[in-house]
Amino acid sequence: MQEKTKHTKDCLVIEGAREHNLKNVSVTIPRNSLTVITGLSGSGKSSLAFDTIYAEGQRRYIETFSAYARQFLGAMERPDVDKITGLSPVVSIEQKTTNKNPRSTVGTITEIYDFLRLLYAKIGEAYSYETGEKMVKYTSDKIIELIYEKYNGAKIYLLAPLIKGRKGHYQELFEQYRRKGFLYARVDGVITELTFGLKLDRYKNHTIELVVDKFKISDKEDLRIRQSMETAMKIGKGIIMICEMETEKIGYFSKKLMCPTTGLSYNEPAPHSFSFNSPQGACPHCDGLGIVDEIDLDKIVPDQKLSIKKGAIKPLGAYKSTLIFCKLEAILSKFGYAIDTPFNELSEDCKRAILNGSQEMFSFVTAPQGVNANFFMGFEGIISLLEKQMEFQDDDKKNDLFISKVVCPVCNGQRLKKESLYFRITDKNIAEVSNLNIEQFYEWVCNLPKHLSRQQFLVGQEIIKEIKTRTEFLLSVGLTYLSLNRSSQTLSGGESQRIRLATQIGSKLVNVLYILDEPSIGLHQRDNVKLIKSLQQLRDAGNSVIVVEHDEDMIRAADYVIDFGPGAGRKGGEIVAKGTQEELLTQSSLTVDYLTGARKIEIPAKRRKGNGKNLSLIGATGNNLKNASVTIPLGTFTCITGVSGSGKSTLINQTLHPILNKHFFRAKAEPLPYKKIQGLENINKVIEIDQSPLGRTPRSNPVTYTNIFSDIRKLFETLPEAKMRGYKTGRFSFNVKGGRCEACKGAGVKVIEMNFLPDVYVTCDECNGKRYNRETQEIRFKGKSISDILDMTINQGVEFFENIKTIYDKLKTLQDVGLGYLKLGQPSNTLSGGEAQRVKLASELSKKDTGNTMYILDEPTTGLHFQDINILLGVLQKLVEKGNTVVVIEHNLDVIKVSDYLIDMGPEGGEHGGTVLAQGTPEQIAKTKGSYTGEFLKKML
Repeated sequence: MQEKTKHTKDCLVIEGAREHNLKNVSVTIPRNSLTVITGLSGSGKSSLAFDTIYAEGQRRYIETFSAYARQFLGAMERPDVDKITGLSPVVSIEQKTTNKNPRSTVGTITEIYDFLRLLYAKIGEAYSYETGEKMVKYTSDKIIELIYEKYNGAKIYLLAPLIKGRKGHYQELFEQYRRKGFLYARVDGVITELTFGLKLDRYKNHTIELVVDKFKISDKEDLRIRQSMETAMKIGKGIIMICEMETEKIGYFSKKLMCPTTGLSYNEPAPHSFSFNSPQGACPHCDGLGIVDEIDLDKIVPDQKLSIKKGAIKPLGAYKSTLIFCKLEAILSKFGYAIDTPFNELSEDCKRAILNGSQEMFSFVTAPQGVNANFFMGFEGIISLLEKQMEFQDDDKKNDLFISKVVCPVCNGQRLKKESLYFRITDKNIAEVSNLNIEQFYEWVCNLPKHLSRQQFLVGQEIIKEIKTRTEFLLSVGLTYLSLNRSSQTLSGGESQRIRLATQIGSKLVNVLYILDEPSIGLHQRDNVKLIKSLQQLRDAGNSVIVVEHDEDMIRAADYVIDFGPGAGRKGGEIVAKGTQEELLTQSSLTVDYLTGARKIEIPAKRRKGNGKNLSLIGATGNNLKNASVTIPLGTFTCITGVSGSGKSTLINQTLHPILNKHFFRAKAEPLPYKKIQGLENINKVIEIDQSPLGRTPRSNPVTYTNIFSDIRKLFETLPEAKMRGYKTGRFSFNVKGGRCEACKGAGVKVIEMNFLPDVYVTCDECNGKRYNRETQEIRFKGKSISDILDMTINQGVEFFENIKTIYDKLKTLQDVGLGYLKLGQPSNTLSGGEAQRVKLASELSKKDTGNTMYILDEPTTGLHFQDINILLGVLQKLVEKGNTVVVIEHNLDVIKVSDYLIDMGPEGGEHGGTVLAQGTPEQIAKTKGSYTGEFLKKML
């Protein structure tokens, strides 16, 4: 008995889990070990890891809050499980897409930037932005000592600066100090007596200093000097000026940071002075974003060959008899042109007057109706009119047609205000340091102590230590190529997850249960080793780690493996194999078959040569690409490979795809810079199939996205009972009034909005999640109502509709891409990225195609088991067989080895990447020296 309690004490025990498709699963997971949960997609892995273990951990945590706090959080549903014991506090690091806030960066997520701000505030050295000299600051005693040293024997004025280069007559200011007993001021360099009623020219800039005292400096210290200096400091807000009577030379002294030549002063630096999210640090022009919206001339006049009459100025369109066109005609006539002169034939002065405005007098050629004047004064210009319109529009409704995002001209994209950028450590300001990639940044931090003074080192050593350890964790998860100022909007799911992993390793917690969702996504085999080491580091620190993962290396590195199956959806939800590595290989399951080599993804007997036509992209230089040129043979299955950060996404998603999109669909997104593209005539459209969600709300689902639902509604409309009642297709839609349940407006769930927390969805109590009212549900086809059909899985749907060809064909493609386990009406917000991508793929497959399409996929194997990858490859090969071209960005070797053509980027990530290492068949790449992909391929082939 003693032995048994000791054993369960070291384990996490789950009994009777029935969440989603789990079939009364009981399992014991050893603590302080690395456990991998694997199995087919949709077999119940996440249901156990996230919806049972994590949900219960979170619920128990919230139970510890006071009743008062809990009322704001709402009751958390207890997962459907009999008993969980041995549960530690749970931290989940999910694949959920990153923070899309433009203010969030790698530095702010990992908190390294917060420590960096502290370091700059404590030991940064200030320089003047006017002269570039080092700023100085003194104590009162030091200032007096310097005055005696510098001005010994000289007669001086002691001045307090009041106004510097501002317009105004300043009558009240002079009167205020005259009443306080001051006799003189230095106005624009001239000592002036403060007489009653003194005032200056209000339209000129003035500089005013108050004369606080005048004396001759002698050897012995004088109390009067000290008292006058304190008064001057008070009036001058921490700055005093000394003016020698004979030479009129000026000197500045301050208790604040100050430029010794010009008297420019900065406030004391604090961490918020270096934050682009705080008004104290952010650039005032772009509010700390580094980019601003600007009217783009090329978008206002896209075709200069047109005349204004034909609509050269796009925001105005073709000629109408309105006031603005009459004004334009008058301007043109003044410069000697007609309204039908092509825009490119107008003089620069004329174009300037039209676009930027002019204050001259113009006379109408045709006076508009209702205007009896023959003249009008000035025209404000098309750009100014558009800018005014922009001011009154909400950010999300802004007229994007004529706007381009440009780097902020004030801070040059560095996000901070001028003063903050003139604080330096080892000659670098904080923005320059944030621009270094993590590898260079780590080197800078390591070398820092050598360049610091003793005082700086004593103050900064603890901060430097903290920055160093946090940076080491980023390096250990293979993110060497990112920089601290990289916006989190541009990170892939895998990158953001690994950043959060690094942050967790950095927090050095113990006795915690970490649950991760496929952390190896987007990682090259080479970096996978680093990731596994990081997870083992977490485990060795005394934590339990559970990873939901399909990656072979990860499964082989686990201390304990749980394999779900045997199928997906309804056919899954059971544990088919579990145990340590040795125990696992003696059991039988799909995963074990792939691990032992009993099943494998076959290498094709011969590689396709393509249809003889090519698409060539020449001289791409965006982000880290170094003049990259690639040729994609059309009619092939082409893979783009390379380590993380080597420029694959920049080349395909940010350069090639926008070029094609602009060419075929006139898309707005601008491609990154490139020299030229050849072979566009050989394809007729481009389709990108990415992992973004199908829809953000529970109203969107696989059948609405693929248009199967309209066919099902038409079928219901033709049923005799529906005809008798006069129901049309709209009656069977859950998005319009009539047939839907009005309590939940057809969503099946009600949204409870939580302040500060994500919204919570609860099942509607009127229709019990059926979405429709009673009358609509009375119409049945083969005994099933419309809501019963939405509740079927795709596999059931294929059998149910086998005689109705239109519906059957589309459902069959969903089944073919391995999504048979999904319900027809499964809300899109519950689908994983990989599932959403396969729904889009199925939707494309069911369309009639021309056979000249280019499909672009970014890591389609995300979230896929070996068996699912096999099915997916079958689908992609089908597309290629019809004559299409499939371009896939991929790290998975099973996909790489079956492709016809490879383009390998590298050799490293970030700065050291961006070069095309090799192009050719997998066999050719395997022979390429210096290619990491080649090394791993060699073993596979």
